[in-house]
Amino acid sequence: MDDKAMLHRYLRSERDGLLRALDGLDDYAARRPVTRTGTNLAGLVKHVASVQLDYLGVVFGRPSGRPLPWFADGAEPDADLWLPADETVEQVRELHTFSAAHADATIEALPLDAPGRVPWWPDDRADVTLHRVLVHLVAETARHAGHADILRETIDGRAGDGPADPNLSPRDDAGWAAHRARIEDAARAASRL
Repeated sequence: MDDKAMLHRYLRSERDGLLRALDGLDDYAARRPVTRTGTNLAGLVKHVASVQLDYLGVVFGRPSGRPLPWFADGAEPDADLWLPADETVEQVRELHTFSAAHADATIEALPLDAPGRVPWWPDDRADVTLHRVLVHLVAETARHAGHADILRETIDGRAGDGPADPNLSPRDDAGWAAHRARIEDAARAASRL
């Protein structure tokens, strides 16, 4: 597998994992703020889909034609990170699907050394290649997918992709409670040293 195919595979995997964090949640759970700064699952998906459209669209002269009003001049700060009442979780899922298709078309059409320009970055680093943008997007998407995993576990206890996730130790609720208690005990013991 060449470098471009590898980066594309990682990007697809991370964005699919991020989208799965919404599975099975009602509208409130998907959009409710879970952290002090308002971080919420649907907002993370909206943000990543929007950023991906710009990085693999505008940056390479391949705009999607889809308006993103939360990025418009004069838009409220952080408007891409949450859903107002008139925006639905299904609209965000559709935006994610649209963004992924547009991104995939750009990745397939361009070589890794294709030049682009990130107009919102400082001039001294605004000139980029597809390779650099793909590394950036894989890192950005993975970071937000990790946020989503933690939010989802906080909302309803689901960790990773659920009990069958091969990356999770096979524990039942009692096993996880005992594991957590052991970690808590170690933290308290260490704080007394």
